Amino acid sequence: MIRNAHMKDYERLTVLMGSLGYPSTSEQMRGRLEKIVEKEDHYTLVAELDGRVVGMIGFHTGYLYTQDEMYARVIALVVDPSIRNKGIGGELLREAETLAESLGASGMGLNSGNRTEREDAHRFYERMGYTAKSTGFVKSLRS
Repeated sequence: MIRNAHMKDYERLTVLMGSLGYPSTSEQMRGRLEKIVEKEDHYTLVAELDGRVVGMIGFHTGYLYTQDEMYARVIALVVDPSIRNKGIGGELLREAETLAESLGASGMGLNSGNRTEREDAHRFYERMGYTAKSTGFVKSLRS
């Protein structure tokens, strides 16, 4: 079952983000989720299996300087490593696409790290109809 995330999901989201390579404390995740759920243009969906959150996708919508239509961008997508390759990631991504389209988005983008351990994710995105188009760069604005 896929549903909107609730604040009570923060502990499972902490574990899931850790499995994606972004460890944090439960308190940090609770604080982040509190900020995210307040944003009208941010959406978090979770996949439940037997009453347990086993996956999540987060995305936001917005506008670009390069196109007229609204876009959506996936911020995070993760499925519990113990049950990957069972279609849950695809269900989450399709549900997010459907929601984004219903909100008026004309397309959806995402970034995925260039690390070796992300190669399976890259193949997944290609199977889901995504095309590798750009290279992302990041810079910390805090010293």
